[in-house]
Amino acid sequence: MKSLKQLISEKIKEAIDILLQFGMPNAQLNERTAYCLLALLNMTPEKKWENAENPLIGITPMMDFTRINYQKDYAPNTRETFRRFSIHQLVQAGIVLYNPDDPSRPVNSPKAVYQISPSAFTVIKKYDSEDFNCALEDFQKNQKTLIEQYAHDRIINMVSVNIKKGHTIQISPGKHSELIKQIIEELAPRFLQNSILVYVGDTGEKWGYYDQEIAGNLLFDVKEHGKMPDVILYVKDKNWLVLVESVTSHGPVDSKRYIELNELFSSVGADLVYISAFPDKSTFVRFAHDIAWETEAWIADNPSHMIHFNGDKFLGPHN
Repeated sequence: MKSLKQLISEKIKEAIDILLQFGMPNAQLNERTAYCLLALLNMTPEKKWENAENPLIGITPMMDFTRINYQKDYAPNTRETFRRFSIHQLVQAGIVLYNPDDPSRPVNSPKAVYQISPSAFTVIKKYDSEDFNCALEDFQKNQKTLIEQYAHDRIINMVSVNIKKGHTIQISPGKHSELIKQIIEELAPRFLQNSILVYVGDTGEKWGYYDQEIAGNLLFDVKEHGKMPDVILYVKDKNWLVLVESVTSHGPVDSKRYIELNELFSSVGADLVYISAFPDKSTFVRFAHDIAWETEAWIADNPSHMIHFNGDKFLGPHN
C-alpha cells in the first residue's frame, strides 16, 4: 500500500503531465500550477481522475486545499503569484473559466471564483485511460472557440462611458466603474463645464483612457497604477486639474491621500481640485469622517449638489 507521501508525489507528477498535454508553457509546468489544477478538481491524493469534481473556487481556498491535502503551505502574500502566474494562464488556455457564475463581477472582487471549463473537465476525467488522447484532440480543435465565448460574456457586461461627443470607451464591469461613468457623465457637465477628460483608471487595465498630449502639456505623466486617482479632468478656462476618487468600498481623499496626490502632481502648474465621489448618501456617511479639509464630495444619487469641506470659502446666503 502506498504511503501518503507517495500518493502526493504521484498526483503532482500526473497533474503536471496533464498541463503538459494541454500545451501549457514551461513557466506553468510546476507544482504551484499543479496544485491549482488539483484544487480546481477537488482532487485529493488518493482520488482517481475519473472521480474528479468541478467546484467553483477562489485563490485563497485553492491555497487552503493545497495546505490541507498536499502538506504544502504557501505564505498569504503568494496569493497574487498564484493568480498572475498560474491561474491567469489556465484561463487564457481555455482550461479554466473566470467567474462563470457571474461574468459581470468586477475583476478585483474578493468574491472572484474559478472553475474548470466543461470541455476541459470532460478531457481530464479521462486521464490515464484509452480515451484521453482522442478527447484532448477534440478539445484542442475547439479551444479558441471556448476562449472567445468566455471573453464574449465579459465584453457584454463592460461599462460603456461617453467621454465626449461621438466617443465612448469600455471599462471593466462593477460598481466602481459604474460610479466612474457617473462622474464623467453627470458630475463633470454639472460642475466642471467644458472640462477635458485626461485620464480614466480601470480596475481591469492600467488605464481605461489617457490623453497623453494634455497630460504632457500639464507636465505630468501617468505613474504606477494604484497611485493615480480614478478620474482626472482639466478645466482650461480656470486652469484647474480635477482629481476624482470613485469611492464604493474604500479610497476617499483623506488627509493621507491628499498629501499623496499633492506630491504626485507637484510639477503641475494648474490648481489642483480634489473630489471624493460616492454612489449614494449611505456610502458617503460611512466615509464622511475621513474626508480631508479643502476637498469636495459628490454623491451620484444627488447629482446636482456638491459638498464642500472648505471652511468659510463658501460661507454666505444661498441665492
